[in-house]
Amino acid sequence: MAKTRNHLSRNPHELALDDPRGDVLADVLGTSLLRNAMYRRIECGAPWGMDVPEHDRATFYVLVRGNARFEIQGEPACELRAGDTLFIPHGTAHVVRDSKQSKPVRVCDGTPQPRGAVRRLGGTGEQSTLIKGFFQFAGRKPSLLEGMPRSICLTATDPTLHRWTAATLQLILAESSSPGPASVLMLQRLADVLFVQTLRTLATQRSGLAALADPAIHEALSILHGKVDHPWTVATLAKKVGLSRSGFAARFAALVGEPPLQYLTRWRMGRAAELLRDTRRRVAEIASDVGYESVPSFNKAFRRWQGASPTTFRARYAGAI
Repeated sequence: MAKTRNHLSRNPHELALDDPRGDVLADVLGTSLLRNAMYRRIECGAPWGMDVPEHDRATFYVLVRGNARFEIQGEPACELRAGDTLFIPHGTAHVVRDSKQSKPVRVCDGTPQPRGAVRRLGGTGEQSTLIKGFFQFAGRKPSLLEGMPRSICLTATDPTLHRWTAATLQLILAESSSPGPASVLMLQRLADVLFVQTLRTLATQRSGLAALADPAIHEALSILHGKVDHPWTVATLAKKVGLSRSGFAARFAALVGEPPLQYLTRWRMGRAAELLRDTRRRVAEIASDVGYESVPSFNKAFRRWQGASPTTFRARYAGAI
């Protein structure tokens, strides 16, 4: 009988895990997005309308059937048709209704409802169906996301829309029209994908995410995200990406929306908030992880950026660990 080869078990070959932390956008979303929540599917009969107050979160709607008029504070009204999706990235106050003449009702978050329950709104006229949800941010919104427009409309039939984005919209419509087991989870994951695809699209436009389309600034951001604990200076960053100090500082601020070292501080505080929220590491260890040798200095910076001390912030999210 042949001898059993057991050297493989003694020296297993490591399979490297793919770490999203090497990607600036993945870093920003992984640190700042607290959760994605979906409301119960809303069946609306004309006349109908919802008056939605301002929230510190990114809201989105998918119009499954019918039509809807959106009046977002500070923006011209826009009309959606079946298959369209609307993001309101900053949670701006808005009214959504079937027509300008319909009187909206004030709405707020309700309690979770059992599967099969339907939220009905309005009268008995022409029917429209909406899927509504939101992305909740943890702490202060990253500067890369601050430059997003007040609203972003996606149309599944738009020939200029990336094919994968259009395909995701079609999957959302199909899942919402014929829900099955774990449909809520499916729609949440599809909404995550759609949000990332939308942010990718914005990276090519004039917004904070345009920094990701600039090779030098994108490289600088990757460097900052990759070594958040390093004592970076504007001069050393500029040298790393092959630009003059003044040229780099001006370009970074114009594309990102704030100076390099201010961005670094914001990112350090965002990363620290994530570690406080999701781990049980000591505050001193977290301070060191994000580049602070002094715990009092870290505490002072954290309170200034997050509005609470590290221990208070951690207690707020203690149940989530």
